[in-house]
Amino acid sequence: MATRKKSAKAAPNKARVEVRDAAKSQGDAHSGSQHNGTIAPAKGKLGVMIPGMGAVATTFVAGVEAIRKGLAKPIGSLTQMGTVRLGKRTDGRSPKIKEFVPLAGLDDLVFTGWDIFEDNMYEAASHAGVLDQRLLDQLKPFLSSVKPRSAVFDHNYVKKIDGPNVKKGKTKMDLAEQLRDDIRDFKKTSGATRLITMWCGSTESYIEATEAHQSLKSFEKALRENDEMIAPSMIYAYASLMEGVPFANGAPNLTVDLPVMLHLSRQNEAPICGKDFKTGQTLMKTVLAPAFKARLLGLSGWYSTNILGNRDGEVLDDPGSFKTKEESKLGVLEHILQPALYPDLYGNIFHKVRINYYPPRGDNKEGWDNIDIFGWLGYPMQIKVDFLCRDSILAAPIVLDLVLFLDLAKRSSELRGLGIQEWLSFYFKSPMSAPGLYPEHDLFIQSMKLKNTLRHLKGESLITHLGLEYYD
Repeated sequence: MATRKKSAKAAPNKARVEVRDAAKSQGDAHSGSQHNGTIAPAKGKLGVMIPGMGAVATTFVAGVEAIRKGLAKPIGSLTQMGTVRLGKRTDGRSPKIKEFVPLAGLDDLVFTGWDIFEDNMYEAASHAGVLDQRLLDQLKPFLSSVKPRSAVFDHNYVKKIDGPNVKKGKTKMDLAEQLRDDIRDFKKTSGATRLITMWCGSTESYIEATEAHQSLKSFEKALRENDEMIAPSMIYAYASLMEGVPFANGAPNLTVDLPVMLHLSRQNEAPICGKDFKTGQTLMKTVLAPAFKARLLGLSGWYSTNILGNRDGEVLDDPGSFKTKEESKLGVLEHILQPALYPDLYGNIFHKVRINYYPPRGDNKEGWDNIDIFGWLGYPMQIKVDFLCRDSILAAPIVLDLVLFLDLAKRSSELRGLGIQEWLSFYFKSPMSAPGLYPEHDLFIQSMKLKNTLRHLKGESLITHLGLEYYD
């Protein structure tokens, strides 16, 4: 501060001119965005492959078909309804995102999936009970045509469910090769020119990375030796990335958050992102916690509990699967609030998360939060949040956006070789980031990161919200 004052005193007019010129060139847009890459056009069909054809997957696919038929609107989808501001506020340029960057159209999407149950998507959606049966009946011919392929599944990793539609193989490498055959078959039979794998399967038991996950050589050795640290979701990720197919992880499983997967992603230019779709309670946390931090309000405790039915609730009734989900949900507050920087405000938070299986609620989850905050002079206050949400309704547009954005990344010369697509953190409870880099959880920073990435890809100025030129 002292240096800046001294410089201004020495040459006040020059300093004012420099500030004014900077404001004119930047304003609340940063003029330094350089883009030398290319984005291939979205030609042909885009194949969407979904491990786990349960409530989320069927709600997504049924929703896409309903929108294609003009029966519903794509509410909640950034790619379909969102806009992106370009340049200054006074320029009046805010095109729709799908018109700004070359995204695949909904009519170009074709689907397949894997599941341990043999129900086609119409039957699975009817069983899930998320969507109105009258809507599903209008979509029955299409949904009935999407039949599950036999799944890679091991009851030891998801203890509360089991099913008959499961692949057999002597080793996990055998299973991986069967998945690779499925991928090639789907591409051929569907006529898709590009593919995306979107994990919508169940939460697996908690696993930490081991030596088996460090390199391609050690991972493939572990596959051949049936290493218990190789979970089914990792086999799907390996098969997809080996085929050059981008992979998004919608569950809190380790899956692609591993050195070997980052290596494969970069080597085969198959972008990855994850993990755990940000839908209900954690969405609220990433909205409220940044507000507390911005206003420097203290937080002494945050108690969260959930009740839900459906297959997700049943799976999470197992302690091993719950541990995986708990780790995903607990990390949010620490990263947003940065207690090391604000010890007086956030250095002693009691954070508790509970999930309870309650079959009568079905997919209509209830997330209840009690938040103990304190303000000026340490005086305590409380906030209560009761979010009666529809989990799959919130997740379906996330799946759609990730499919389209991952395909965009695959077609972008600048993004496809990066591996982790951190700009898609907006959609995840526990977003992946480069090794050694803490993840960004603040929803509003995540949103800015996503839109600035789109601006950068198209050579537009990045928005910084400085805005000085409006007051010159």
